[in-house]
Amino acid sequence: MRMIQTFTLSLALVAGSMGAVSAKAGLQNEKDINAGLLAVAAADKIRRECDSIGGRFFTARAYANQLKAMAKERGYTDAEIDAYVNSKANQRAMRERRNAYFKSKGASNLDAQSLCVLGRAEMSKKSAIGVLLKAK
Repeated sequence: MRMIQTFTLSLALVAGSMGAVSAKAGLQNEKDINAGLLAVAAADKIRRECDSIGGRFFTARAYANQLKAMAKERGYTDAEIDAYVNSKANQRAMRERRNAYFKSKGASNLDAQSLCVLGRAEMSKKSAIGVLLKAK
């Protein structure tokens, strides 16, 4: 249970995708950070839905910390990052992006079996999503 909480906390740290207003370009325009957010969101959904796949919780936590550090290096404050991550609109937009990614790969967020197939393929490729997952 603690591992699930850790993974969920990692996801919560980075779960947004569109949004916070700032004097900078805005976190929504940080393509590499948002690609990382998408990978975390996709891996989290796959590991929650697929009984034969788990999450690499410490890897996910370290990755979340890297994404946050990247944002801070670019001048975003903790308050800006938190506002971006905690925004319900941002979280909704990330789910839409994640589901669109699943669809582009022939999977569905509503079909656990298709997510298992996708998860195994991602692990095999050692993709950004795949390295956050492990076979049970």
